[in-house]
Amino acid sequence: MRDLLRPVVVAPMAGGPSTPELVVAAARAGALGFLAAGYKTPEAVEAEVRAVRGSNFRYGLNLFVPSPPPAAPQAIERYRAALRPEAERYGVELPPVRLTDDDHFAAKLEIAVEHRVPVVSFTFGVPPADAVRALRAAGSAVLITVTTADEARQALAADPDGLIAQGGDAGGHSSTFRPATYRGDRTAREVLAEVRSVTGLPVVAAGGGDVPGLLAAGAAAVQCGTAFLLADEAGTRPAQRAAMLSGDYPETVVTRAFTGQPARALRNRFVAAYSPIAPLGYPAVHHLTAPIRAAAARLSDPEALNLWAGTGHASVHPAPVAALLDRLRA
Repeated sequence: MRDLLRPVVVAPMAGGPSTPELVVAAARAGALGFLAAGYKTPEAVEAEVRAVRGSNFRYGLNLFVPSPPPAAPQAIERYRAALRPEAERYGVELPPVRLTDDDHFAAKLEIAVEHRVPVVSFTFGVPPADAVRALRAAGSAVLITVTTADEARQALAADPDGLIAQGGDAGGHSSTFRPATYRGDRTAREVLAEVRSVTGLPVVAAGGGDVPGLLAAGAAAVQCGTAFLLADEAGTRPAQRAAMLSGDYPETVVTRAFTGQPARALRNRFVAAYSPIAPLGYPAVHHLTAPIRAAAARLSDPEALNLWAGTGHASVHPAPVAALLDRLRA
């Protein structure tokens, strides 16, 4: 596992930022880049894997572990009703509530096995043990993302090659197994120490972007995402790029408003209005808000976009990924 890792891991960022170009540029500059399989069709994932595999660089692929159906479907229906003014504002139709969605997990796992992806990471829980065995038999190293020592113990039962210790300062979705009580108030350094206390496997620290400090604290590598949102090679939406550079959104908060899963984002109008009432229920809530977010993106309106970003977002600036990596290493 350790020979596959690099000091900096460019995090998988679902929804567009993680392009094959970003992954290859990261690898060329001495980092390990990850493709993000989340939300994509299996055909799109395979096309990206083929594109990166053809570069002959090491890379990773992130998969979402399927979530169980929401425990309170009536809460999702109430949230749908509450979102109607947003649908009217943006001229879209809200879809019916969709309680189950495994994000084509089996098909994407098969792609990873078939193409012998060097490193496969998992988010949103512990993958089935047979999935881990299949990947390792194909020659892939397996990482599971956790946010506490208890989650780390559960993940270790699946026999991974290492863990990712995700702090609350990381941008985007938390991989917490307990979204109802998650607050995102513990740093990557704190979570790293807790996870390392229960395993001797390599632990990748995620969150905060302090590469030298987290490596000195014992991380096998440091996974950074927010630092690369404005990379020239990233597929980040223009509206998010503009919002991050504007200085109009100085605060990040943990919210369930967009997807039903805790995620750290820049505080905008949608976050302020809907965080207090957003229910648990990923990915059901994600599907409900998807047309609103898509319309806002088309209109270059950041106020209803999921502007995922970590606590260090103010220091991010546009540049080629190689230059951003140099800055992080320093």
